[in-house]
Amino acid sequence: MKKLLLALTTFAVLAAGCSTNSSAPEDKGQAQTGGQETAKKRIALVLPEKIGVNPFFQQMDDGAKKAAQEFGVDVKTIESTDHGAIEENIRVAVAEQYDLIITSSFEAEDALKKVATENPDRTFAIIDTQVDLPNVRSVMFREQEAAYLVGAAAGLATKSNKVGIVAAMDIPILKKWTVGFQEGLKATNPNAEVQINYVGSFSDPAKAKELALLQASKGADFIYGAAAVGDLGVFEAAKEKGFYTSGQDVDRTSIDPEHIVLSQLKGTDSAVYETVKAFVDGSLKPGVVAYGLKENGVGVTYVTHDSPTPLNPFIGEEVVSKVKAIKDEIVAGTRTVTDPLKQ
Repeated sequence: MKKLLLALTTFAVLAAGCSTNSSAPEDKGQAQTGGQETAKKRIALVLPEKIGVNPFFQQMDDGAKKAAQEFGVDVKTIESTDHGAIEENIRVAVAEQYDLIITSSFEAEDALKKVATENPDRTFAIIDTQVDLPNVRSVMFREQEAAYLVGAAAGLATKSNKVGIVAAMDIPILKKWTVGFQEGLKATNPNAEVQINYVGSFSDPAKAKELALLQASKGADFIYGAAAVGDLGVFEAAKEKGFYTSGQDVDRTSIDPEHIVLSQLKGTDSAVYETVKAFVDGSLKPGVVAYGLKENGVGVTYVTHDSPTPLNPFIGEEVVSKVKAIKDEIVAGTRTVTDPLKQ
């Protein structure tokens, strides 16, 4: 946020590094309050990539638009054409004097740390990762709770007692998926065997497919995809070999209802919406908040959220009913799910 330079470079950055869409007309910058005009709050949502690539970010834009409509604020979404443009796009939002700047994901961590440190008087938020600065709200998710439910369902549904996990990378953050799934699996089926393989990338469907085929050849009848874009390769393998699998972040069951039988959900739209709401009502504070099953921040199709796709018989109503009971115990605090990042 180098303020003197940014004013001169804003137009160049916008042309080279981002595109924008606004949920409210730019010329409506005043709101009526008690008969007096007051300036609307202005919020920028800086995404690390363009909308349309990953539904994870589409949901964030949806949440921002909903908040803009309900709370009478102006929200502009700035889409980064590549990860190298994230920092400059955050700087653009600072130069344009947005009251709150929201960004997302580990791709934006370094950029936000730099810009927020240089602008301690400005308010920032980041979704789905943590930045420890006194002017940043970090919104995290307890993904391990939803992963536990998928694992519990897999343990109840498997016929071969062999399941697999294809994960993106062997890094601490992904243990929330891999450990959570295995913990839920063992809770409902202690005899189930787990194969786990790592793609080594978040964007390699070919490698993920290869690993899924390997696991299927060893008897896995359910393979949990936690490989980001690589999940598309797992889906292809499932269709070819006839095993069952699950999606991530949004409901993927409609892609191939015969084989994609569950989806682990993450409410990034709710995260943005609640962040804007807190900012508007004055309750937004720096530090970390985490959304789990109790806050509807994470979930699983058929268990916590309805799906337009009919339930696959491999899962079935009996399994769903049992997993719903497990979900209720987690929400009530009578069943504990391990947070692997705190071990």
